Amino acid sequence: MIGKLRGKVDAIGESHLIVDVMGVGYEVLASSRTLRNLKTGDETSLTIDTHVREDAIKLYGFTSEVERTWFRTLQTIQGVGAKVALAVLGTLAPQDLANAIALGNWQAVEETNGVGRKLAQRIVMELKDKAPQMSVAGLNIPVSAGGKPDARSMLGNAPAEAISALTNLGYQPTQASQAIAVAMQELGDGADVAKLIRRGLKELSK
Repeated sequence: MIGKLRGKVDAIGESHLIVDVMGVGYEVLASSRTLRNLKTGDETSLTIDTHVREDAIKLYGFTSEVERTWFRTLQTIQGVGAKVALAVLGTLAPQDLANAIALGNWQAVEETNGVGRKLAQRIVMELKDKAPQMSVAGLNIPVSAGGKPDARSMLGNAPAEAISALTNLGYQPTQASQAIAVAMQELGDGADVAKLIRRGLKELSK
């Protein structure tokens, strides 16, 4: 299985690119967001998800491990295959998708071509229940094996510290991450820990 490719962008198509690795060209399917950020001649390094079937081998490329994890997680939802998962990631960056799920904002997911209202609602509802840690991961917050924010790795990360504080107060990680997602949306990325906690507690008290 191919897990990573590093080479030069040889060509870019509507839904794929060709990566030249020491003279061998690999066709890699990628999201529109990834393709927009590349140009022919660029040196690139992509995390790869390899799909092997009887009639074909397909490579899906991502700029980060977080994005690949979202790609795999999205496909656990009924009605979401590789094509739709890639389209969702072309519409929403991993952090934006995590925030949409934390906020229950299925309308943001519905903006994806090929995703209707019912499927968007299913994605948000099922991921909120099945993978609450993904909402935390979307905020670039380290998560421990138990699904809780890893306080040992969170110095200087205001959202992470705020979530940790709320979980220490007895709130579930899912509840805490949702509340802080609301706080960040309202207060902005520059908000300090104290402001995020106060706004988060206000959200949790509703």
